[in-house]
Amino acid sequence: MTTVQLSRRIHADPARERVWTEATMVTVVRTIVCVGLAGAAAYQRELWLLVVALVVHWVGDSIDGWWARVRDCETRTGATLDILSDRFDLAAFYIGLGWLLPHLMPAIGLYLAEFLVVDCFISLAFLFWPITSPNYFYVVDRTIWRYNWSKPAKAVNSALFGVLLLVTRDQAWGVWLGGAIALALLVYKCVALGQVMRLGLPMPTASLPNERELVDDSTHSLG
Repeated sequence: MTTVQLSRRIHADPARERVWTEATMVTVVRTIVCVGLAGAAAYQRELWLLVVALVVHWVGDSIDGWWARVRDCETRTGATLDILSDRFDLAAFYIGLGWLLPHLMPAIGLYLAEFLVVDCFISLAFLFWPITSPNYFYVVDRTIWRYNWSKPAKAVNSALFGVLLLVTRDQAWGVWLGGAIALALLVYKCVALGQVMRLGLPMPTASLPNERELVDDSTHSLG
């Protein structure tokens, strides 16, 4: 890939933005299948279905990103949908896991607080800069990118925690280990959030489409 092609891929381009791309279709399909399987697992009380749901999420999340890069259809819209769909997928999985194995709920609760709130804000922070997705956050800050969006960092913070809970579910110390790791992830992500905030989140430069109406309303209210 040439420097020009890489620059075009990294920098956001309003002309490229659209909801439906081949990659977002993969995102939608894997989300529907994953959440459906997680719901069926909870309803039928079948742990193996929940494991299949996690595999669908993991494989689908890899394919949609890979497909977007291969087909050159990466968009900020697609990246945002992917981030939100990840939360929907894993919330369904972990809630289902807690339904089937209630003794894991303390660890699951800590993890969901980290993943659904703190990590979600960090992941969406790329929208403050003119880049296509958090995968390119290294042009903003390489350290933050390395510890949040490099492949090892993403693996640790997503499905691997679920694998750990599944593997240790029958061990007395499993819930304590899971809780300790979830707490460590929460603290780690809070530190990362502080690093993002210290960058100074820039305000969007686009003008308001109805700015004249805003001025008129302000004038009337003062009058």
